[in-house]
Amino acid sequence: MVLDEFYKLNNGQRIPKVALGTWQTPNGTAKTAVAAAIDAGFRHIDTAIAYENEEGVGEGIRAGLAATGIHRDSIFVTSKIPAEVKSYKEAEKNILESLVRLDCRHVDLMLIHAPRPWSEMNSPFKGHNYFDENLEVWKALEEAYSAGRFRAIGVSNFEVEDLDNIMENCRVMPAVNQIRVHIGHVPTELIEYCHTNGILVEAYSPNATGRLASVPEICAIAAKYGVSVPQLASRFVLQLGLLPIPKSANAERIHQNANLDFEINLEDMGKLLDIKGL
Repeated sequence: MVLDEFYKLNNGQRIPKVALGTWQTPNGTAKTAVAAAIDAGFRHIDTAIAYENEEGVGEGIRAGLAATGIHRDSIFVTSKIPAEVKSYKEAEKNILESLVRLDCRHVDLMLIHAPRPWSEMNSPFKGHNYFDENLEVWKALEEAYSAGRFRAIGVSNFEVEDLDNIMENCRVMPAVNQIRVHIGHVPTELIEYCHTNGILVEAYSPNATGRLASVPEICAIAAKYGVSVPQLASRFVLQLGLLPIPKSANAERIHQNANLDFEINLEDMGKLLDIKGL
């Protein structure tokens, strides 16, 4: 099963190939969704401080472990330092608080959620690049990593220049860059740059927050394989060598999203890659 497979990060750690996303999933719902995901075979759970659901995710992990009898070390947990946190002291504080909320001795992967505060991320003019500030946050992550609080550290929404800033000044290389990738939006140059530098690309919103279901060609290809559009979307990402993070809080859909043991043929992959602008 794909859910039993791993990628190897640049520090030698193994990371399950598919993660459950928990964006916009409040604490109570997160608990039941995460427990259902563990029951379905998911072994990688993605959250963030900004999602305000780390407590629920932690409770869901413990409930899932109790129900299945598996060990905590079998679950890979990712969280993220908020995009607005741009100092060493703030990052250090957020790291400790995140561990308390998750009720974990360690987090498997901690990311910088974005290179700039969210209010500046979508502006055509970037303004301040926050290079120095990101290095402060990265230093806090490196120290927590060295202390054993994290098994790996990385970034999210970083472009090439943001990655260069970290890589040229770091002691620990970023293991992951989590970015938006889905059918109709494949940032090939950034993906290739990450791969060239040994950085795994994780794909959030692989289903384009539901927009793929409105594209007849995508629906037709999903029907051809007898799968849902979200299943097709995650499989597409996997066949690009990336790690999809499908998001659902519905137990039935979570179990459906876990079934990715099919293969999209080369012709259909080409058709999906030709779709643009979603």
